[in-house]
Order: sequence, then C-alpha cells, then structure tokens
Amino acid sequence: MRNAALIVAAGSGLRFGGRKQYASLGGVPLLRHAVAAFSAHPSIDAVQVMIGDGDDAEYSSAVDGLDVLAPVTGGASRQESVRLGLETFSKDPPENILIHDAARPFPSAKLIDGVIGALATAPGAIPALPVTDTLKRGSGDRISATVDRSDLWRAQTPQGFHFSKIFEAHRAAIGETMTDDAAIAEAGGLEVALVAGAEENFKVTTEGDLARAARAMTIGETRIGSGYDLHRLEAGDHVILCGVKIPFEKSLRGHSDADVALHALTDAILGSIGAGDIGQHFPPSDPAWAGKASEHFVRHALSILVAKGGALVNADVTIICEGPKIGPHRDQMVARLAEILDTSPTRISVKATTTEGVGVTGRGEGIAAQASVSVRLTLGV
Repeated sequence: MRNAALIVAAGSGLRFGGRKQYASLGGVPLLRHAVAAFSAHPSIDAVQVMIGDGDDAEYSSAVDGLDVLAPVTGGASRQESVRLGLETFSKDPPENILIHDAARPFPSAKLIDGVIGALATAPGAIPALPVTDTLKRGSGDRISATVDRSDLWRAQTPQGFHFSKIFEAHRAAIGETMTDDAAIAEAGGLEVALVAGAEENFKVTTEGDLARAARAMTIGETRIGSGYDLHRLEAGDHVILCGVKIPFEKSLRGHSDADVALHALTDAILGSIGAGDIGQHFPPSDPAWAGKASEHFVRHALSILVAKGGALVNADVTIICEGPKIGPHRDQMVARLAEILDTSPTRISVKATTTEGVGVTGRGEGIAAQASVSVRLTLGV
C-alpha cells in the first residue's frame, strides 16, 4: 500500500451529548460522510476505522456498501485509539498514513490530495487555516494581553505522515498527552508541513455544529437523475418491489432478487452524479451478486453520492404492471425506501400504472419501473 487512511470514530461525544459519529447528517450517519470521502478517493488504498467498544452494529449499518477494512476497537483516548490503529497497520504497513477525525464530515478530494502531495517532501503534513481573528488572553472577565496571531494556524485533519515515522513517534509518546498527531510528530523531531485547509472541513463538536453542517448541505447545486428497468415474469409465488415481498402468481427473473424498482432507483442516483449505471457497478456476470438483495445496490449508489459531497433530496418511483396490485402495499414500500435511503417518508413517492394491455407489461409478461431523484451537491464533483 502506498496511502492508507485511519479514521478515528471511537469517542463517546461527551460535549455533543452522545456518540455524534452516528448522528444523522443529510440522511446518513455523520461517520459515513468521512469514510465515503476516503474510500472513494483514487489515491487511498485502504481505509481503517477505529470504533468504540460495542459499536459494531451501528458501525456496520453506517458503512454498509463502502470499501473498508474490518474495524478495530479504540482505546480510552483519541491518542491511544490512533496508536492501536497504527499497530494494526504495522502488520502490512503503507508508505503513508492519513489520520482523520470522523467528526469532520467534509474532507474534500482536493484537501486529501494536498496532504498526500506534501508528503513527497516532508515526513508529515497537516491542513491548516491561518488565524484571522484578533486573539486576546484573559484574566477572569478582563483582557490581560493581545496575542500576536501572525504565525498562528488552526490545525485540521486528515494529518498525513510517513507511516514508519509516526508509528515510532506514537510508541515513544505512550504515557504522554498530546492534542493531535502533529504534536506527537513534533515531539518525535519530525518536520510537519502546512498545506491549505478548508473552512468547510470543520469539526462537529456540538449540536450547533451538526446544525451548521446540515445547513451547509442545503447550499449548492441541485441535479436530477432518472432510471428505468424491466424484468420478465416467470413461474413463482412472489415478487419483490421496493424491498417488499408481495405474494403473486409469478416471480421476477433476474440475477439478483430482481427488484425492478430498486434497480431503477439505483440507476437514477448514479445518473444524477454521472457515475455510470447499475450494470457497471454490479455486472450480472459476477456470481457475487446472485440472489443479492437490491437494497445493497441502492446503498452503494447513495455512498458514491455522499462521497461526492452530496445528499438525496427526494425520490419518485413508478411501477408499471398489470399485477400485482400496488395500492395495498404502497405505504409499506414508502417506509422501506425511506429506511434504505435513511430519509423521511415525506421525501419518497411510490406510484403505479398500467399500459392498458399494451406491450410486455400489458400482456403480463414483465414488470417495469422508472425512478427519478433530485440530489444536492455541496462540495462539487
């Protein structure tokens, strides 16, 4: 491996009032935003997440469909969690390691590129922003001094290092208390470069910060995506539509579970961000997808959207068939789609129509579906 990412998500979130890494942001857990950004980056070869003891179920749900290594349980402090993560990587060490806080949900590809690029000339690099506010030192409720801000910077993550160097520095710092990995590097005598940080790469510490992140996701461009799919019917006793199993006199034929509605929805999400189609990501020739529940395809498409700094706004699905009757199952379908997309049912629509006996669907030979989605992109593609 050349570059690996270690994402720290083992904290208890005392200032937040709970484990903020699993709080919902834009319809998906906060943690997923950071993980998706690194797992989708072409220069990152592996992503490891440090989680809290007992967080396995929530973690698995949060990263479902993302390309990540098995999680590792963190320690009593952030510093210990990072060291434990480095210990895990030491069995097959990368050349460089980027250490990132899960509480920073918006690390852009440009930011990650900047840190990696700086490691070509320095053993460590961090993104940072210059301090622009006038700084005061206080004594009680009175100013005691004005602090020179000319050489002061606000440190961010991901903080990148040559793996062997930061691993050695972390081991040497056992028993010490440092505020970040750059401080550990400095204590170990390593030169750490400064690269341009980003205002949107802020840390979610309080409920107010989470609200700020949610507001940030409402700013940007809106895109539309559409999808269409059709599957033939064959002998059977049920169909699966929108993730709901419906008793019927026939079944849909397909390599996966043949959920034509979710296939159309997957294509709609991928189309909204120019990410190809379902066949490119899940080729029917691959036996890995035989009988697979189609919700995995939708979650995968959603993770790509999130990695690009986007969020789903709404989804509209139309099922085209002569049977089964969709009306009795509509509410359950809406609820299931809302669960899969981790959004409100008020943002989901499921409709049905027939073709008045015309064509493949009209003759009862198949079921078709079309889907439309709108998405909001905040960080660009």
